[in-house]
Amino acid sequence: MTNSDRKNVIQEVADSYVDRSLFSGIEWVAEKSGKIILSGKSGYQNFEQKKPIPENAIYRIYSMTKPITSVMALKLVERGKLRLYDPISSFIPAFEKLKVMKPDGSLEELNRPIIVEDLLTHRSGFTYDFLMGCHVAPLYSERDISDDGNKSLEDKCNILSELPLAYQPGSRFNYSVSIDVLARVIEIVNEKDFGDTLKEEIFNPLEMKDTDFGVDDKNLSRLMSTYGASNFKEIMNIGPHKLEETDVSAHNPSNKGETFRRGGTGLFSTSQDYLSFARMLLSGKSKNGETLLSRNMVEFMKINRIPNTQLPLMLGPLPLAGYGWNLIGRTMLDRGQMMSQTGENEFGWAGAASTYFWVDPDEDLVGIIMTQYLGSMWPINDDLRVAMYQAID
Repeated sequence: MTNSDRKNVIQEVADSYVDRSLFSGIEWVAEKSGKIILSGKSGYQNFEQKKPIPENAIYRIYSMTKPITSVMALKLVERGKLRLYDPISSFIPAFEKLKVMKPDGSLEELNRPIIVEDLLTHRSGFTYDFLMGCHVAPLYSERDISDDGNKSLEDKCNILSELPLAYQPGSRFNYSVSIDVLARVIEIVNEKDFGDTLKEEIFNPLEMKDTDFGVDDKNLSRLMSTYGASNFKEIMNIGPHKLEETDVSAHNPSNKGETFRRGGTGLFSTSQDYLSFARMLLSGKSKNGETLLSRNMVEFMKINRIPNTQLPLMLGPLPLAGYGWNLIGRTMLDRGQMMSQTGENEFGWAGAASTYFWVDPDEDLVGIIMTQYLGSMWPINDDLRVAMYQAID
């Protein structure tokens, strides 16, 4: 098979998902040693209308917001404004009164305070309302923690301070609203709106011109249609995969860019913008050589923080086999547990609407996959990542 044939495999994999009406539009890009080696797209901006994917298409990236927020926190750590061992109650005093609710409904005192590292590694004891099997999740659902886009970061933290934790801080990995709380901590420490902080500290240096918590009217024509679940509560309810356009504006509005803020979700971005961010994670520097994170911090942030006794990581009922968690996202620990091809030391994360990125330091490689289906169980990201690796000489 020639190199050209190998690159065609990526297109064939993507086309197969669109041809089966599983996804509307898919975009991908990979950069190795500073050069784009793979890029392409398949399908449509809107499947029903058969509108082609525009240049610089804009996607809701959901939890791919989390690594950006985490990097901002690490920038503050390097400046001495924040420490990994700082109790979050020193910034948000209402969290001093938190208790843990056991599965039987009884409450117990915290063994220790929640610290900043707990937020970064999802070991705070917070949860998500859509996590099946978590006994505290229904309480989050009753308070509409995830699906109300009108709540500010301060509002969310006030509500969280009134609810019990699901687990003792540090006792286990439990994917959660921790990074939303971290964003509020950043606001307090930096004494500035969180969105403005990200623009000044990350988006502008990395020339991420289309990344924000909203989409300007002039750019709405580039916004990709969203399919699948209409809210977070539905995304773990594994049902028929139907390519039906859905309205997610209640929890992820495009027209409230001046006020809508989240740390763990909420950003809009493009494949090229996110490539700029992912590229920075290799060296800590922008394309133009500006340092966002020191070389030492880049190495420090990649280290797994989860003890063996808390592995494997579980995302609700789904295991993240072979992975640990570093200070910004998942990190490969044991490639022998993987059932699809990847790099030995890769790290990254994904978004609820099936967006995905990974960074492979050994290959000096970053890869981005963008699409918009909320709550899909199809292995599109595994399939495209494998196709992209096999195309690399």
